[in-house]
Amino acid sequence: MNNVKEQVKIPRIYIDLLDQVFEIEKKLELINEPNSIARNISKMKEVFENAFGSITETDIGLLYHNPIGEAYSETRTDLEASIAGSLTTNLVVTEVIKPIIRFRSGGVNMIARKGVVVVASKK
Repeated sequence: MNNVKEQVKIPRIYIDLLDQVFEIEKKLELINEPNSIARNISKMKEVFENAFGSITETDIGLLYHNPIGEAYSETRTDLEASIAGSLTTNLVVTEVIKPIIRFRSGGVNMIARKGVVVVASKK
């Protein structure tokens, strides 16, 4: 993400709603015919991404990021991680409990809530 800043305070209801959209999206991956539901999820994500734009006439909104499969190091400030296994090198995100939620204003992204993940050494 471009110009990521530190954490910003967002009303809890928006965070909770985005968590639910994320959970639905994860469950959708297990369904054989997901097309119509996926379209609705995409539309809900767009609503959040542009939630405040109509008020201020600028590019403002909320979005979440699923970091599954991404490399992890202790220098990442956007994740809280639990390490699975005994190895602590070559860590990768293996499970996402809560996605990273960002608040976007113009070209700046601020962390509204850190992601909660499980990481393990890449095999």
